[in-house]
Amino acid sequence: MTSKPDPSSFDLASIEWTVSQYSGGGGNCVQVAVQDGYVLIGDSQNPGRLPQVFTPAEAKAWLLGAKDTDFDFLLDL
Repeated sequence: MTSKPDPSSFDLASIEWTVSQYSGGGGNCVQVAVQDGYVLIGDSQNPGRLPQVFTPAEAKAWLLGAKDTDFDFLLDL
């Protein structure tokens, strides 16, 4: 298994983030981007914080789980 790159190795200034339409415009949402074949998940309230780095397979597994209601318990927080 190849290790994922350190988040600081990405050119974060050039990233075009996508934020959920459900964030309400208040910055209370995660932001997502793809760079160099990796999925980056950032904190829109703290944009200077380094993002988490995921492989496409990891991101896909989470997204499919979310679509399949695996994480609906989070809606009650």
